[in-house]
Amino acid sequence: MYPASFKQLQALMLVARHQSVSRAAEAMHVTQPAVSLHLKLLEEAAGLPLTRRQGRNIQMTAAGELLVGYAERILGLWEEAGDEIAALKGVTSGTLRIGAVMTAEHLLPPMLVRFTTGRPHVRIKLQVGSRPEVIGMLSRDEIDLAIMGTPPREFPTSASRFARHPMAFFVAPGHPLLAKDNVTLADIAAHNLLVRERGSGTRAAIERRYEEEGVALAISSELSSNEAIKQMTAAGLGVAFLSVHACTLEVRNRLLSVLPVPGVVVQGEWHVMHKAARAIPTVAASFHEFMVEHGQQVISDELENLAWPRRDPA
Repeated sequence: MYPASFKQLQALMLVARHQSVSRAAEAMHVTQPAVSLHLKLLEEAAGLPLTRRQGRNIQMTAAGELLVGYAERILGLWEEAGDEIAALKGVTSGTLRIGAVMTAEHLLPPMLVRFTTGRPHVRIKLQVGSRPEVIGMLSRDEIDLAIMGTPPREFPTSASRFARHPMAFFVAPGHPLLAKDNVTLADIAAHNLLVRERGSGTRAAIERRYEEEGVALAISSELSSNEAIKQMTAAGLGVAFLSVHACTLEVRNRLLSVLPVPGVVVQGEWHVMHKAARAIPTVAASFHEFMVEHGQQVISDELENLAWPRRDPA
């Protein structure tokens, strides 16, 4: 194959993404014939068709999908090279590609705001998903950093703890358990306990805590979404066990109340990590360092605004 231009690779990627030559042309700010020419030259170089018509859409052939993967890597490396050159000039720039488990999606925004303040050339690409989804993104190099409670076992990572991870029980204001003194884990189990699915950090934490207390864990509802759990709890349908970070807005707006359980402390640890075998871009390394140095303080500030310290399980 003779050398392809970056424009040709970009055209292939955008056609694959949008499944349309016209939409790819709009994204590149060029004409449709220009995109078609780029694809034709790539097909001539490959000696195989790269696209096929599927109704109104354009699909990639096996050869096209193969080249799209390489195009993404090539263009990504070139962008990374530009960021590293900028770093040599003392400018932190580039795209911060970061993935986070669902529980951390409420935790990250204040940290990203503080990190990007004074760094106008940093762009953010944040992807939120379940723990298996985030691990998959990290393994495929779709993200440079991952935020989760426990580092994965599937492959080696370089992980750093940056903050405590307080978890608690929440109920709707006016729930009868709020009027009860010395609420126990057994009391909670009798009031429709709502928890995350197996594999999530909060689910593992509550299972471990009940086991340590020697109390049978009776789960009434299992959901894969923090938002669904919060809405059901706010409607008075049960007791939620969630990360404190995921419920700050609801507590501030008095949609949820913290249910104190005397003697029960539930906490985990947040980690920021990257693949051990892969060198990460300067912008990702800078954010990794920022999280380790300032993550706990940012979280403490957020919880203080919530008036959490009096009940802080951490």
